[in-house]
Amino acid sequence: MLRVESLQVAYGRTLALRGISLEVRAGEVIAVVGPNGAGKSTMLAAIFGLQPARAGGIAFEGESLLRKAPERIARMGLALIPEGRHIFGTLSVADNLALGATVRHDRVGVEASLEAVLDRFPVLSKLYATPAGKLSGGEQQQLAIARALLAAPRLLLLDEPSLGLAPQAVDLVFETIAGLRDEGVTVLLVEQNAARAAALADRTYVLRNGVVAATGNRETMASTDFAGAYLGEVA
Repeated sequence: MLRVESLQVAYGRTLALRGISLEVRAGEVIAVVGPNGAGKSTMLAAIFGLQPARAGGIAFEGESLLRKAPERIARMGLALIPEGRHIFGTLSVADNLALGATVRHDRVGVEASLEAVLDRFPVLSKLYATPAGKLSGGEQQQLAIARALLAAPRLLLLDEPSLGLAPQAVDLVFETIAGLRDEGVTVLLVEQNAARAAALADRTYVLRNGVVAATGNRETMASTDFAGAYLGEVA
């Protein structure tokens, strides 16, 4: 579904990504982990058209994403939930959710999707008219995921969804991702909680200093010393 090949991204003269390659197949959850500054968020920004590539390729279902605007990429079936959630705090939960469906034109389908996300996240029904800025961090993360799902994405990009959340909210995030995979949604997950992400993902890529330092499936990554992987060689 998604293929990234020899991707380089630079900020000025500084290379943030030094030629990374990865692939995501339909129905998979793929995790990308690594220390701060490894290039994880930069990779998602490049995939979604928010940061230009210096070299390499990015293709979704065989079509290049390079030099495409984010709104075009969204209409192709990708949705990004950025780090920090980026909900609109002065708007109600209802209005935030409505923004998620702006790339769609099937009213009946949108109504069905809205019903589905409110069933998945019942707290959003209770807070439907509440300004989103008054929600807790965990509730805001549920809103961010629900908003993205209203775009009916075929590939969901998640950037650090558990960052700053209480343990119970973290559990809900990972349960939600597992449930989405069971429903056929493909997920590319950037996550600080490396061990938990690797236990959930079909495959995991470890980024360090802008390169892929290691990769493996759920079984092979189960015994990985991620602290060592971040600082040196993977155990």
